This record gives sequence, structure tokens and C-alpha cells, in this order.
Amino acid sequence: MESMLIEKSVQGDVESFEKLIVKYNRYVYNIAFRMMGNEEDAKDMSQETLIKAFKAIGQFKMESNFSTWLYRITINVCKDELRKRKETVLSYDAPLNEDEVTLKDTLKDETYNPLLIYEKLELRSSIENALNQLSEDSKSVVILKDIMGYSYEEIGAILEIPIGTVRSRLNRSRTTLKNILQIQLSEN
Repeated sequence: MESMLIEKSVQGDVESFEKLIVKYNRYVYNIAFRMMGNEEDAKDMSQETLIKAFKAIGQFKMESNFSTWLYRITINVCKDELRKRKETVLSYDAPLNEDEVTLKDTLKDETYNPLLIYEKLELRSSIENALNQLSEDSKSVVILKDIMGYSYEEIGAILEIPIGTVRSRLNRSRTTLKNILQIQLSEN
């Protein structure tokens, strides 16, 4: 079914392309949200990704998965935007995905301990701050592996880098994150 939709999309069939991307919209948005740090930018980057993907669908070769190709476009669109801005910002108080409960909703439930919730938010804020201090390449690898859960092979395909580079970049990025977090903890 997907290969038929891809073939029709390559021929310029907008309806087929729309059907094709339905199952990937959420993943594209989640990657964009992690890269951009807020809902509005994530929506804009998701939209930009889909426009670029439609324009470039004729160049898609069935050598890789459509999802890999689409996620690569997403990462590149976000990186391009971040380069334009020369800063990366993650929102501290926005949920990380559509399904996540906000602090306000959580506090309504008496079974949650407000102190634990505060500590989790503080930890999350520290991690997001540390993540923002990484280079775009390092941040991409950490997001794809540690947050989105992709395999080394999938990350290599998405970022178009060898698996060895994925592993070394991830190792260096994690070490850098650890050092940043240790510095933050020692300052508090």
C-alpha cells in the first residue's frame, strides 16, 4: 500500500501524498518539537518539512524507508531554521509531547506529591538547558537515540552518517551532557 502511494506521489498526486504522510505526521512533529523546543515552531517546521518532502518526493529512491527519508528532511529543516536564528531554545514549561500531562493537570490529582513533581520539573529543566548547549549535530543524535528511541542504524540513515560516527557522536554528546549537568549541580 505504501509503495503504491509513494509511486502516485512521485507522479504528483497530492491526495496520495496526503494519505502517505498521515501516519508520519506525529513523528515529524515530535522530532521538530524536540529540535525547536516549542509548539508553534514545531508546527511550522512540520509544515515546512511536509512541503519540502512533497517538492522532493520525485527524488525519493526506494533504497531507504520513506520514514527515514522524511525524518532526515525534518532534522535538516529544523537545523536550517536554528542556524538562521543562531540560538536553540527549549521551553521549560511546555509538555514534551501531545499526550503529556501538564503540571496544572497533575496537581489536580491528590495522589501526586508536589515536591516530587517540582524536582522532576527542575531535573527536566536542567537536562533541557544542558541539551541546548550542545551543537546541532550532537543534539540531533541525542534526541533521536535517547528521546525518540531510534536504533543506531536508523539514526545513521536519518542523518546520513556512518554507524560508527553515530556511536562516537552519541558517546561524546552524553559525556558533554553529563559534564554540563555536573557543573549545574555544583553551582546550585
